[in-house]
Amino acid sequence: MSADDDEYVYDEATGEWRPASELAAAKAEAAAVRDAAGNVLADGDSVVLIKDLKVKGAGQTLKQGTVIKSIRLTDNPEEIDCRHEAIKGLVLRTEFVRKR
Repeated sequence: MSADDDEYVYDEATGEWRPASELAAAKAEAAAVRDAAGNVLADGDSVVLIKDLKVKGAGQTLKQGTVIKSIRLTDNPEEIDCRHEAIKGLVLRTEFVRKR
């Protein structure tokens, strides 16, 4: 498919007609899950906590520097699902983690 055959879509944000493939790539980049440092996270990554976090309902605090292995992405790009030996069903906000 050549560039001349590409469909164009009106981008309301910029007020311009843009190629559909370009718009799709921009949406995919914007939907990427990022850690506090801006690194892209993926399923199975390991992360490190960047601050002490009190865990609601568990009566426990996870300390800064704690390594969380094998994360899972959720539908919300600001949250990750993870597993810790002391806490089941742990969900962390991406603003408090850094990719290891």
